[in-house]
Amino acid sequence: MVSDRTAAPVPVKVAVLDDYQDVARHYGPWEDLGDAVDVTVFTDHVVDEESLVDRLGGFPVVVAMRERTAFPRRILQRLSDLRLLVTTGMGNAAIDLVAARDHGVVVSGTGGLGPPTAELTWALILGLARHLVAEDHSIRVGGWQRSVGTDLAGATLGVVGLGRLGSRVADIGLAFGMDVIAWSQNLQSATAQARGVRVVSKDELFRTADVVTVHLQLSERTRGLITKDDLALLKPTASIVNTSRGPIIDEGALREALSSGKLAGAGLDVFDVEPLPDDHPLRSAPRTLLTPHIGYVTEGTYQVFYREIVEDIAAFLADRPVRVLN
Repeated sequence: MVSDRTAAPVPVKVAVLDDYQDVARHYGPWEDLGDAVDVTVFTDHVVDEESLVDRLGGFPVVVAMRERTAFPRRILQRLSDLRLLVTTGMGNAAIDLVAARDHGVVVSGTGGLGPPTAELTWALILGLARHLVAEDHSIRVGGWQRSVGTDLAGATLGVVGLGRLGSRVADIGLAFGMDVIAWSQNLQSATAQARGVRVVSKDELFRTADVVTVHLQLSERTRGLITKDDLALLKPTASIVNTSRGPIIDEGALREALSSGKLAGAGLDVFDVEPLPDDHPLRSAPRTLLTPHIGYVTEGTYQVFYREIVEDIAAFLADRPVRVLN
């Protein structure tokens, strides 16, 4: 007797990478995909390429959280099962989009980036200005009032990159009563003036700013853009904050400026290598306030990320991919 039952379709295997907080299942409406997928969540980060290729073998769908894991051509060409790569955000410098297309891999993105990174920028600026880490530590061990804070009202905020995020940071600086100046390679005076910001040269920004904050996308043009010579122009009372990408600033020169006392402080959310190695010199560098690339890591952002990740996967399975980047 021949059964008229048809075999149930095999679920598509989905790998979710670098879920450091183990929240992908909480924020993602995976139930919307029903039995169409079999989701595996990885909460650790794989550095070794061989281990990464081994891990992702057999997964047609991979979800990447920002640039935590890179997908250059040499890796994409080895992931023969991969058909859909979803990245959070509508751009990811760590994914070779041309190579993905060459190997028949659709790359889809999500919305969700914006205000939280500007908010963290100000958390770092304020934390440095009022020595919050040192004062918190002091009070926990019995101390009281060990430092003298820096006034922001009347100080000069130098914004490197006056785009979407830089403009938001500049607006808050103006609200604090700061004199806000800006520079980037293509910044137009009219754009800055419309926000109440003065355009200056790169040298003038580093010479006169009390706080420098970086808001540029990482590219071949911006990699190493802030050099040892730029940092040498800063006043010894100045601080620098980077919530964009680590390689924009010469990291070695930054460590040297901090160690020698030529720089009052650095607030860093991004680094050349992430996660930051256990023995990295910045972990013990003086006058620093360090956070682990959490500029975008908020409830609201994750809700958008994971909702649209599920939408991207559903659309791909229906052969109607959305938010395609390549």
